[in-house]
Parts: sequence; C-alpha cells; structure tokens
Amino acid sequence: MGPLGMEATLKLAIVTGASAGIGLAAAEKFLEHGYSVVNLSRRVCPLSDVTHIRCDLAEDFADEVADALAPILEDADEIALVHNASRLANDTATETASDDLRTVLDINVVAINTLNRLVLPHMGKGSCVLFVGSTLSEKAVPGSFSYVISKHAQIGMMRACCQDLAGSGIHTACICPGFTDTEMLREHVAADAMDAVRGMSAFNRLIEPAEIADALLWAASSPVINGSVIHANLGQVER
Repeated sequence: MGPLGMEATLKLAIVTGASAGIGLAAAEKFLEHGYSVVNLSRRVCPLSDVTHIRCDLAEDFADEVADALAPILEDADEIALVHNASRLANDTATETASDDLRTVLDINVVAINTLNRLVLPHMGKGSCVLFVGSTLSEKAVPGSFSYVISKHAQIGMMRACCQDLAGSGIHTACICPGFTDTEMLREHVAADAMDAVRGMSAFNRLIEPAEIADALLWAASSPVINGSVIHANLGQVER
C-alpha cells in the first residue's frame, strides 16, 4: 500500500538484451528505482531479481513470449518497454546479401514490432516505449551497412508509434548513445583503434553503460519528450 492507504503503482520494465552492456545496466537501474524487470534474450541476465524469458529475436518468438509474459503483464500498471537488443555486423553496401540484411532487420526492426504488438495492449497511462538507437541512427560510417539502415528505421518506427499512440498516455523516445564501453563495441572496433574512438568524444572517453541507463530511466518518467530523439554521446567530435 502507498501513502494514505492508496495502492502503490506497480511498475514493470521489459528490456531486450539485458544480459550485458547497456541492457544489463538498464535492468539494474530500473530495479533500483522500484520496477520489476523482465529480460528477453538468449543469455540469462546475471541479476537475480530479474525475470528471464529466453527469446531469440531472430526467430518467430511471439507465441512463446506471449505465454510467459501474460501473467506478468496483468499485474503491471505502468510498463517501460525498452528495445535495447541489436545486431551489429561489419558489412558494406556493395557486398551485403539480401538474406544477411534481412537477418539484421529481423532482429533490429521486425522483432521490435512483434514485441510492441504483444505489450502495447497491456500498457496504461504513464507507460512508454523506448528505443536504444545509436549515433548511426542519423548518420553513417563505412562498414556498418545493415546496422545503419536498421537504426535509421528505429527512429522512423519510434516517431510513427508516437503518432499512432496519441491520446493513449503512452510516450515514446529514442535514446541514441555514442561510443559506449560494451562487448558489442569491442567486438566491432579493433583494440589498436580504441584510442581514436575515445578521441571522437568531446570528453575523450567511452560512455559507461550506466550513463545510458540513467538516460533511459529519465526518459521513462518524462512524457514531455514524446516522439523525441535524444543524443547521449558526450558531444561527438566531427572530423
């Protein structure tokens, strides 16, 4: 019970890819602020208080996830749906086969739509749909062809959701991190190039996953940013 005998609001965060990196930091941050947290990923989240639902976003996961989520969604008053999981490939416009592009889009775009369709009917006022985009959501670099396409698409999806959810009390936003110290970055960038990557930030350092988690938590409780793209990159140095 809340103050004066009123029932406390039951808050739920559903985070894709909460087993590592930004997703793990987000799960920890939402837990600290009173949310129940569900992780959707193939790998288990190491936080014991997080409910894990195994999910391969590259496959048709709707039925399996729907059954597991149903009793959890019934108890929630406010839901923060955090679309964090993504695949980053080293590919180019001249060499990427359509099947390979389709695989990345399935994970980075189509899976988001599938999860939205499962969760949105259960969302009440004060809920939100948050997208973890990228610096590459609004620009491009060589060698990240499918990732650039998918991250641009996420901004379009977020804005379309904002329009279609008008009047529902549900808000959307896309948080676009810069270079963040995650497994994905270290797999994509050679160790001897990491100093150059740090130098692309006005603070000459990588972003900590917890800093992006702070931005996501703030976005979840800030409906005034509905439909917004939030750049969280420490100030990117353009060369």
